[in-house]
Amino acid sequence: MAKWWQEQIVYQIYPRSFQDSNGDGIGDIPGIISRLDELKNLGVGILWLSPVYSSPNADNGYDISDYRNINPEYGTMADMDELILQCRRRGLRLIMDLVVNHTSDEHKWFQSSRDKDSPYRNYYIWRPGRPDGSPPNNWTSFFAEDCWEYDPKSGEYYLHLFAKKQPDLNYQNPEVIEEVKEIIRFWLDKGISGFRCDVINILFKESLKDGKKKLALTGSEHYISREGTHAILRRLKSEVLNNYDCFTVGETVFVTPKMGRELCDKARGELDMIFSFEHMETDQLFVKWFKKKFRSRPFALSLAKWQNALEWPAVYLENHDQPRSVSRFGNDQKYWKESAKMLAVLLLTLRGTPFLYQGEEIGMTNFDYTSMDEIQDVESHNVYALAKKLHIPSWYRWRMMRLVSRDNARTPMQWDASENAGFTSGKPWLAVNHNFISVNYQDEKNDPDSILNFYREMILLRQSSSPLKFGKFKAFCITDKIFAYGRKYKGQTVFICLNMSDRYTDADICRVTDKRCSGLSSQNLLISSYSGVTETTEGRHTAGICRTGNKIYRLRPYEAVVFTDGNRDADIKQEGFQ
Repeated sequence: MAKWWQEQIVYQIYPRSFQDSNGDGIGDIPGIISRLDELKNLGVGILWLSPVYSSPNADNGYDISDYRNINPEYGTMADMDELILQCRRRGLRLIMDLVVNHTSDEHKWFQSSRDKDSPYRNYYIWRPGRPDGSPPNNWTSFFAEDCWEYDPKSGEYYLHLFAKKQPDLNYQNPEVIEEVKEIIRFWLDKGISGFRCDVINILFKESLKDGKKKLALTGSEHYISREGTHAILRRLKSEVLNNYDCFTVGETVFVTPKMGRELCDKARGELDMIFSFEHMETDQLFVKWFKKKFRSRPFALSLAKWQNALEWPAVYLENHDQPRSVSRFGNDQKYWKESAKMLAVLLLTLRGTPFLYQGEEIGMTNFDYTSMDEIQDVESHNVYALAKKLHIPSWYRWRMMRLVSRDNARTPMQWDASENAGFTSGKPWLAVNHNFISVNYQDEKNDPDSILNFYREMILLRQSSSPLKFGKFKAFCITDKIFAYGRKYKGQTVFICLNMSDRYTDADICRVTDKRCSGLSSQNLLISSYSGVTETTEGRHTAGICRTGNKIYRLRPYEAVVFTDGNRDADIKQEGFQ
C-alpha cells in the first residue's frame, strides 16, 4: 500500500524570497500563511520549508544557532505554530529542513566548545595544527576554500566542510546523536510531517587523514556515505522517526545508484527517499562551475537510470541551490513558455515523488544581474574570489556566476506586475528579476494558456492517473532531441513523448512503443503542451498523436504529449516493460 508521501507533490518554499508581510524586504512566515490558498489551488499536498530557525544567516539559514527557535526576521514560534495549524486546515502537510551536519559558529554549543575543558568540546571536530602550524590535513571545502579554521581562543583548528561559520558536528560523540534525536522529536511533536535532511550522507568523518588531491573536495573519500553515517541514520529511524507518521528525504552528494539504495531501501531502515544529483551534473565539466552546452541525451539517460535504481525516487529539476530549469534545460527566450511546459510534463510524469520549487510553476528564469555587487550568495563570492586568484578572466568568472550562482533560484517570488513583483512593499533583500512585468503569478492565473495553468492541469492529470502516480517506468526512446517513456500500472499504460529541442523533430514513437501504431489516436490524448494541429511527414495529426496509422509524426519545438492506450499490454510486455 502506498504511503501518503508517495501520492502527493511537494512544493519547496524558500522563506526569505517567498512573501514579505511587513515591508522589511525579507520573506516571512506570515507571508507564507497569506499564500497557502494559492498553493492549495495549485494542487500540491506537501510544503517543504527551507530553514526558518534562529541563524546569523552566513548561509541564509543553513547555519543554525538555535534549533528550537525561529529567526526573528521570519517571525515567532507562535507564527510557526499558526502555519502548521493553517496547513492542517487545508489538508497540507509541512516538512522542514534538518541541518545537522553542522551548526552556526554562534550556536551555544560551539561557543562553549572553544574552551578545551568544556563538556561541549567534543561536539565539534577540533585538532591541533601540524608541526609547521598548517591545518591538520589537506581537505578542501564545498565552498571553494580551506575547511579548517584556526581559533585563537582555543589554540586549535575546527573542521568546516562548508563556510567557516558552519563548524561540523562530531558524530563520533554519542551525545551529538542524542541532541539530534531531541531536535527531531521537538518538531515532530509540534505537528510537522518530516524532514528534508541537508547533506545527510556526510555526517560521519571516518578518518581525518590527508585525502587524495582533487580539483574539488580533496578528502571526501573519508566522509561520503561511510558506514558510520548509515548506522546513525538507522538509529534515528528506529529510535525516533518510526514513532511518527512522517517521512525523510535526504540530500545526498556524490552518490551512485548502489550508494543510493543503501541509503533509502526500505529494508535497511535509514531514509525514505534521496535526492540524487547525477542528472544535474550532465552539463558540467569536472565541477558545477564549469558548464558545457546542455544536451538532452545524457540528461535523459541519467534520469532513466535513476528511475529504476531506487525503490522510490525523489524527482526534481530545481531547488534553492540550482539554476532555474527553464534557463538551464529549456529556452528562456524564444521558447520560454513551450520549454517550461515541456519540463512540467517531464517532472510530473516521472516515477517517484515530484518536488516543485517556488516560481517553477510560473516559469521563473535565472537572474538578470550585471555585477557581483548584486549577488548575496556566500558560495558564489568564495568561488569568484578563488577564480580571480587562479587568474581566470573576468568575463569567464562572470559567466560562471550567471550560469551557476545559487542566487539564480533565490530571487524573490514574482507574484504580480506591481513594484517589486508584489513580494514586498520595502526594498527586497535580493533584487527582483526585471522580467516580473511579464512573468508573474497574477497574469498567469488569468491566462488559460499560461505555464501556471498548465501546471495545474498536469497536477490534476497526475493525481487522477494511477499509472502516473504508481506505475513502473520504461524508457523507449532517448536521442539528442527525443525522450519517450511509458508508465504502467495494473494493465493501464501511459506514454510520454518529449521533444527537448528547439527544432521540429520527427519521432518514430509508434515503432518504439508497440511496433505497429495500431490503436493510437487523438482520442487517447491525455494532455499536450501545444494546441491545434501540426503537419507531419505522412499526414495531419492532432497534437502529435497518430490518427491514420502512420508511424512517423512531427513534434514541434519543446512539444510534450501524454497519451494512453489500454489495449497494448501484450505488446508492452514484449518490449520488456516488466
